[in-house]
Amino acid sequence: MKKLPIYILLVSLSGAQLSCKKDLNALPSNAKVEGNVILDQKSAQIALNGAYYQLAGVYIYGNVPSTHFENTHENAGAFMSGYLVSNFDDGLGNNTATYEGPNFVLPMWTNCYQVVNAANGVIKGLAELPADKIPDTTRNRVLGEAHFLRAYGHYNLLMYYSQFFDTTSQYGVMLRKEFVTTGNIVQARNTVKESYDYILADIDSAIANAPTANASYYATTWAAKALKARLLINRGGAGDFAQVISLTKDIITNGGFSLEANLKDIFFQKGLASKEVILGIAPEPNQIIKQDDYINYPEWNAAQQMADLLQSDPRSAWVAGMVASPYYGDITLCVTKYTSEQLGEISYAFRLTEMYLLEAEAIARSGGPLADAKTLLKTVMTNAGVTDFSAVDNAATADDLLLEINKEVVRNLYCEDGAEWFSLLRFTFDQVKTMRPTITDKIQYIMPIPKTELNKNGSIKQNPGYPAI
Repeated sequence: MKKLPIYILLVSLSGAQLSCKKDLNALPSNAKVEGNVILDQKSAQIALNGAYYQLAGVYIYGNVPSTHFENTHENAGAFMSGYLVSNFDDGLGNNTATYEGPNFVLPMWTNCYQVVNAANGVIKGLAELPADKIPDTTRNRVLGEAHFLRAYGHYNLLMYYSQFFDTTSQYGVMLRKEFVTTGNIVQARNTVKESYDYILADIDSAIANAPTANASYYATTWAAKALKARLLINRGGAGDFAQVISLTKDIITNGGFSLEANLKDIFFQKGLASKEVILGIAPEPNQIIKQDDYINYPEWNAAQQMADLLQSDPRSAWVAGMVASPYYGDITLCVTKYTSEQLGEISYAFRLTEMYLLEAEAIARSGGPLADAKTLLKTVMTNAGVTDFSAVDNAATADDLLLEINKEVVRNLYCEDGAEWFSLLRFTFDQVKTMRPTITDKIQYIMPIPKTELNKNGSIKQNPGYPAI
C-alpha cells in the first residue's frame, strides 16, 4: 500500500482489528480509503465507513480507540464565544490565536481534511467501479453520503478558517476536489464564492442521493438539508433566508424527527436513540475521553458567562454546574451535560432543535412574522422545561427577538457543533463587539492556517492578521 505523506489515517493500527459489519467500527482491514480499495458493494460500504471513522476523529486514548469529536467540533464554538474556558489557556481566550493554540486549531484543520480526503477516496473508487459490480441504488446512496461528508468537512473549513462573511474575499477554502497524492499536495486557496458554490453542489448531490432513512450516525438527505440550512443562514445572501425557512420547515414536517418532550432525556436516557437526533457520533466501546476532558481531568470548564446565562433556567441543574474532580478534588464549574455514564461519550452534529431555531432566526432576519418566530422559539424552550417566556413575549422588534434566539441557541446547543459561535457572528460587527467585548477586529472571526500546512504548502496564503510563517 502506498503511503500518503500528509493525510495518514490516524486509526490504521486499530482498524486492522475491527470487523467489516455496517457500523462505525467497520474499517477496511488496513484502514485505507483509496479508490482502488472499492471492488464491489461490500468494499464500497467499508470505504464509506472509513470516511465516517474520520468524521468521528477516532484515535487511541488511554489504550482505547476513542472518538475525538469534542476537540474538533464541540469545544471550538463554545470557547470562542466565551462560554467555555480551557485549563490550558495561554492567553488565547480573548479570541486571538497562534499556530499552536487554542489546542483545537490544528486538530480541527487536520480532521476536516481527513474527512474530505476519505470522502474523495470513496467518490474516486465508485467512479472507477464497473456498473456490474454494484447496484445503481447502492452506488448512488454511497455517493450521496460521501458528498455529504465532503461538504461537511469543507463547510467547517470555510466557517473556521476562511472569510465566510465576505463572499467577495479571496480567502476561501483550499478545496480538495480529488484524493490527495504527491502530485497535488501543494494547492492554493479558492475564493469564498467558489467555496460556497462547491459546498452547495456537494450538498445538493447529497440531498438527491443520500437515503431518507438511516441509522442516526449515518448521513441522510435530512442531514444534508440541515447542513444546507446552516450554510445559507451564515452566507445570508439574497434569498438565503427564504431557503432556510423552506429547508427547516421540510425537515420539521417531513423528516420523521420529533423534539424530545424533555430535553434532558437526550443526554441522560436516550442518546442516539432519540427521535430528535438527525446525525450523531457513536462512541467507541469503553472510551472515557469526554468524561476526562470535562470532569475527571477537566481540560475544559464551563465559563461563568454560561452559568450566568443559565440562572433561573431549569437546565442549570444539568448543563453546567459545580463538580468536584474525582482525581484532583478541585471543585470547578464543569460541562455536565455529558456526565451520563452510559451516554456521556456521544456527540451530536445535528439535532431537530437547531432547525426550529434556524427557522425562527431566518423569519426574524427576513422581516417575517415575529409571532411565528416566537412560537418556534417557545416550543423549543418549553421542551427544555422553561415556563417563563416573558423575555420572548416582550421582544418587540426583530433585533430584540434575535437576541433571545441567540440565548436559546447557547443554552440548548452548548458544546455540540459550534452553533454558539456562528449565532454570535451573524449579528452586526457592532453588536458582536458589545456581546463579546474581547472581539475588536473581524480578524478574530476566523482562526489561522496552521503552521504545519504553511510549511508544506507554499501556495496557500495565511489569513490576514496572522504571520505568514
